[in-house]
Amino acid sequence: MKYSSISHLSNQPSRIVQGTIPLTSKNEDASFRLLDAAIEAGVNTFDTAHGYGGGDQERVFGRWLKARNCRDNVIILGKGAHHNSDRRRVTPYDIESDLHDSLARMQVDHVDLYLMHRDDDTLPVDEIVDALNRLKNEGLMQAFGGSNWHHTRIQQANDYALANGLQPFSASSPNFSLAEQYREPWLNCVTISGDSNAAARDYYRENQFPVFAWSSIGGGFFSGRMDRDKLDWDDYFMKLAVDCYAGETNLIRLDRVREIAKRKDCSVPQVAMSWVLGSGLNLFALTGGTTPEEITETAKAIDITLTPAEHAYLNLERDTSE
Repeated sequence: MKYSSISHLSNQPSRIVQGTIPLTSKNEDASFRLLDAAIEAGVNTFDTAHGYGGGDQERVFGRWLKARNCRDNVIILGKGAHHNSDRRRVTPYDIESDLHDSLARMQVDHVDLYLMHRDDDTLPVDEIVDALNRLKNEGLMQAFGGSNWHHTRIQQANDYALANGLQPFSASSPNFSLAEQYREPWLNCVTISGDSNAAARDYYRENQFPVFAWSSIGGGFFSGRMDRDKLDWDDYFMKLAVDCYAGETNLIRLDRVREIAKRKDCSVPQVAMSWVLGSGLNLFALTGGTTPEEITETAKAIDITLTPAEHAYLNLERDTSE
């Protein structure tokens, strides 16, 4: 595994981050084995959120932390202030309320990196930055940032923070993968994939601002299960991957990923993950392995390097990968 520093974090997060959506109290033993496998693969960073499963995932994760006595060796990426069907909840009150709920569920006194799960661009960034700094000063988080925030809003927040002697955002978490997103899977998502989002990628690349990319293998599009002949799924997440990513351009990319995976004797998700990690961004890839075997295999992508020709081939910039 590889690790890298994030401003204001005391420990270095792993470049591959395991999501907690697969955790469930209905099968806690299997959930614990999943988390154990991540640790064994060198993953030390876990993506959590106030909104996942009505809090069930956070509670299971907290019980695992306590059972394994490993809080000091784990980096918690927490998220809160998600919109609901009634209103946009990116307010100082909601930020603090969601954070305290999450801390209680996970039985911890702070999260390491806290991200606003959504943005509300009708609010001035100063209210949000002020609230996050107050919570940071109370010891409830070390660093903070935005998930599904446009890079322009990130810059506005940091301009305000630096002009007022406050701690700025340390990270951003948009969608990013080899698969271009044709339809947002959930409302108010922000993606930096595809030609239309080149300006956002340029911003992150030029500033080397940390990007925690969600759905880094296209929400399962590059899981190895998808192909042209099977686009009809009962599985919720695979159906979502078809709805959001299964256009012809991405299917061509999938064909090419399979070709390179066969030549390199590795898997489809490993090639797709290697492409993301080799994108030139200061990138941490969020992934949602559902079995210990998936986690172990995905983590091996950190040691797979694609050539410039292979990158260009997957980017559809040339017709051969050699």
